[in-house]
Amino acid sequence: MKATKLMTTATVGALLFGMSAAAHSANWRYAHEEFEGDVQDVFATAFKEYIEENSDHTLQVYRFGELGESDDIMEQTQAGILQFVNQSPGFTGALIPEAQIFFVPYLLPTDEETVIEFFNTSVAINEMFPELYAEQGLELLKMYPEGEMIVTLDEPFTTPEELRGKNIRIMTNPLLSATYQAFGASPTPLPWGEVYGGLQTGILQGQENPIFWIESGGLYEVSPHLVYTGHGWFTTAMMANQNFFDGLSEDEQQLVRDASEHAYEIIIDHISGLAEESLAKIQEASDEVTVTRLTEEQIEAFRARAPQVEEEFIEMTGERGRELIEQFHADLEAVRADD
Repeated sequence: MKATKLMTTATVGALLFGMSAAAHSANWRYAHEEFEGDVQDVFATAFKEYIEENSDHTLQVYRFGELGESDDIMEQTQAGILQFVNQSPGFTGALIPEAQIFFVPYLLPTDEETVIEFFNTSVAINEMFPELYAEQGLELLKMYPEGEMIVTLDEPFTTPEELRGKNIRIMTNPLLSATYQAFGASPTPLPWGEVYGGLQTGILQGQENPIFWIESGGLYEVSPHLVYTGHGWFTTAMMANQNFFDGLSEDEQQLVRDASEHAYEIIIDHISGLAEESLAKIQEASDEVTVTRLTEEQIEAFRARAPQVEEEFIEMTGERGRELIEQFHADLEAVRADD
């Protein structure tokens, strides 16, 4: 497991030093949730390079653990300590309940081409979500997909019944908890820093993540049975502190938007083939790993439980959640109609 350096008082103190007139600072700060070379880091690096090549600003990128866990970096962004943050809806869901829509199982397709077209054209993502984030003091710059979600367990499974009694680690997200309850498991919300140890000691029997993160974090070492359930894609969002963004000149705001678009194009190219490469690395590194790809018939047993999760999402989010679900379905229909 990769070593991580958690946030210290000295680190935060250094960030706070000289924060007056942050909007005009020549050194901007950006934190994300992943390791060096992972998808969010590739996005952040592309964003940084564009900013620095097209302005006098510099950008400092902080990776997982350098400033704490996901909740810590969001708090620092809202406080104006950080100018930019990359955080998945799995953690943002407590702040923006509607963001949990990405954890309604079998809502999104799993084939890469359709997923990317959906993100490019979705009214829900490109028009509705920015308003929801703005209500929390955040300028949503880009949402993007990282990879299909894979479940790892202490033994292979093909039915919901085989998940009964299994403690599955999930992000601290109420709807994700509802998903795994529907699947028959015992969802266990934990921050990322506790996952490897929990799997290693047997406190956890499984977890879910995109395959590149399973490889990067070494999760296959302690949870070697990979199961492709087809239930969704991992999605993340890159955003700015709203006050900081509003304080920028029009030219600087456009610079930030252009850098976000540039990074998005880089990441869409980067994730193409990434899942296959990551799985190959895992299989080369361990002969204990097994791979189970559920058949359509086996998937149907899990998909049949999805409507109750969608209903719970609407109960959590009210009319706005209902409108968002309806728009998601309309956006997906439009993508499929163009195929």
